Amino acid sequence: MSSGSELRDFTTLRVGGPADRVLEPGTRDELVAAALELWSGVGDWLVLGGGSNVVISDEGIDGEVLHVVTRGISRRPHDDGTVRLRVEAGEPWAAVVADAVENGLAGIEALSGIPGSAGAAPIQNIGAYGQELSECLVGIDFLDFGTGEVQRLAASDLGLGYRTSALKQGRLGVVLGIELALTASPDRLSQPVAYDQLARALGVELGARVPLTEVRATVLGLRASKGMVLDAADPDSVSAGSFFTNPIVSENFARGLPSDAPRWPTEPEPPAQVLPLGAPIPAAPAAPASGEYLVKLSAAWLIEHSGISRGFALPGSGAAISSKHTLAIVNTGRATAADIVQLANYVQTRVMSEFGVMLQPEPVLVGVSL
Repeated sequence: MSSGSELRDFTTLRVGGPADRVLEPGTRDELVAAALELWSGVGDWLVLGGGSNVVISDEGIDGEVLHVVTRGISRRPHDDGTVRLRVEAGEPWAAVVADAVENGLAGIEALSGIPGSAGAAPIQNIGAYGQELSECLVGIDFLDFGTGEVQRLAASDLGLGYRTSALKQGRLGVVLGIELALTASPDRLSQPVAYDQLARALGVELGARVPLTEVRATVLGLRASKGMVLDAADPDSVSAGSFFTNPIVSENFARGLPSDAPRWPTEPEPPAQVLPLGAPIPAAPAAPASGEYLVKLSAAWLIEHSGISRGFALPGSGAAISSKHTLAIVNTGRATAADIVQLANYVQTRVMSEFGVMLQPEPVLVGVSL
């Protein structure tokens, strides 16, 4: 426990003003007790995990911070043939993936190198390189702010979507632990590779299965090349990771963008069918109720093609676009939260002006807004 702590010391972006007190309970029981004590008071409070996906104002918060640092990973076989990983909320996510790979468990290997804690993973529904937490999350242990009771919430109760969840959208409480269902892989091979960039880096076709350790090492290399792995020697890693989510727009809107703008339909294409000669051709699949499909765009492409290059900074600002990847905003060493917000607003304005798309921030904003 510390008093008068600067919250910049608890975030990967290294911005954030003071808090009255930071609590760091070491066990789950202590975490529950500390949270209930906080909630019984009248001041503001904030739950903070790895601090990798948050922008905290320069004024900080007039209250207390619960820093979740509880650790622990356990494994047990399940009747459905999976292996269940139970993870305490404060366990670093990178350590969870490393543990799974080391024990021959497939399902999260493409999520290697994502900073932050295990407890924050379902809040954001983390995903990368063709895998997403929602695909293997069974449920969470959750201390509910409204009732003060520990609840078991199934993944289906969490409203998991693209980089969001009911927890991110306002359900208050503390994630105490998570449970994952992973595939035991006796040959220590990955799940089928489902992302083109990863397949190319591995030198395999989409759908191939590759040694888990090779997938993990390749993903770590890809992320490091973009400054997306925490590294004290890499100034581009002083960030909140990807600052903007890839926008999802209507198919009709996407048609109006330049032909080289990357886009991915959010609905899977129907599988190919082999029909006997003379068999009637089946009807085309029904369109969605809205009449058209949604399409995911590349936020990085939109930023780059709105005239903002890698390394760009506003005059006099301590914030800059990463020199490795336009989707990250970095602290060059003297940035304030106001600098970060100003640059993010500028990026939004340029993309909106050029393409008519309003980029949405991925980090949680505390005391600041875009």
